[in-house]
Amino acid sequence: MYRKDTIAAISTPVGEGGIGIVRVSGAEAELVAARIFSKKGSGGLESHRFYYGEIRDPDNGEVVDEAMAVLMRAPRSYTREDVLEIQCHGGYLLVRKVLELVLRHGARPAEPGEFTRRAFLNGRIDLLQAEAVMEVIRGKTEAALALAQHQREGLLSRRIDRVKQGIVTSLAFIEAYLDFPEDDIVLPDCREIESAVRESLVRIDELLDGFGQGKVIREGVSVLIAGKPNVGKSSLLNTLLREKRAIVTSVPGTTRDIIEEVVNIKGLPVTLLDTAGIRDTEDEIEQEGMRLTLEKIPLADLILFVVDASRPFDNEDMLIMHAVAGRTFILVCNKSDLPSVADLPEGLKAANTVTISARSGAGIDDLREAIFSLFIRGAALDGREFTALSQVRHRDALERAKRHLQSFLRAFQAGTALEFVALDLRDALGALGEVTGETTPDDILDQIFSRFCIGK
Repeated sequence: MYRKDTIAAISTPVGEGGIGIVRVSGAEAELVAARIFSKKGSGGLESHRFYYGEIRDPDNGEVVDEAMAVLMRAPRSYTREDVLEIQCHGGYLLVRKVLELVLRHGARPAEPGEFTRRAFLNGRIDLLQAEAVMEVIRGKTEAALALAQHQREGLLSRRIDRVKQGIVTSLAFIEAYLDFPEDDIVLPDCREIESAVRESLVRIDELLDGFGQGKVIREGVSVLIAGKPNVGKSSLLNTLLREKRAIVTSVPGTTRDIIEEVVNIKGLPVTLLDTAGIRDTEDEIEQEGMRLTLEKIPLADLILFVVDASRPFDNEDMLIMHAVAGRTFILVCNKSDLPSVADLPEGLKAANTVTISARSGAGIDDLREAIFSLFIRGAALDGREFTALSQVRHRDALERAKRHLQSFLRAFQAGTALEFVALDLRDALGALGEVTGETTPDDILDQIFSRFCIGK
């Protein structure tokens, strides 16, 4: 529920820093400034202008800190309310003290995401743009940041609006025909209505086709490195990371636990998991490591099945081959700097294969490209017009809209009464409205904004 009161929060990360920012939004923002901020010189605060002065406790006159303050009067502010931002020194205790003064003199503590929620409720941004604000903050790669920025700027919203166009036009004709029969309104040719709805379906499919790419750019993928001991799994991890993260020795079974690191591959966030080698062993600790490996294999988005090309393919390799059967994997033939003697079984000869030397780095760029290409299909990730669905909520709403449009076409072609077929068009618009926020229930809004940090 939107309360038109005044809220405040610290908008900078907790801890020590050069600057700490306390943000205030609401009708009392200017009054709060008048009570606790003393600017140099006479007169009041002009909107959108920074002032230097002091934060004072009006109860005892104590100077808390020197600061800069800016007042942004509605509607030209982030929330379309009066907004006050105070920039003081960034000590943890000091910023808390400034916030406490603000809360004592006209504001209440903001809830998580409440500033952005007010921007949405006051019509400054739609729900897609609001969600993108958090993704801009959380973006781990240039591609994820670009995707979030394009969504924040409204590129994805405009694609949703284009989906709506054909539905709105068709529904308007049908409702006018039903509501004003005495005006002799002529219903357009059935083919014209069907064509408009089919065009919306095509645009929905285009958005749904991009969901997989958008999701992996936003969330990243998990890539598990599997193989028998001493095939070079840890060396491969170190080479992909470009740093020595895992211990590499000639002793089999060195890696007994799962080592997890994140690497950026052409803008795709990839979580690499180096695992214990799988083999027959009596060592209980090594057995536990192998159990963890086998548990993780079904959960990974991709497996790098590493074999030693300088040694014959044996029963231990076969154990891993059976473990990854039915999973998405790349066969990585390591140690290309040595003479190759491995004779791959028929079941692997058609596998997606990359030959590398983890020691020298030969073929590593090919492996990176192979990983990237499995998840991203020719999209210019940092391109100005690149947009994609990236959240399950968006996909689910679009799939519901698609089902309603398909139901409309079936009923419309069967000659069902227009009063009934119009319901499907309204339901499709309702589903699309959930994406951009026009028809999103309050409980869903609560869930979305609860994921935001306080102060944003």
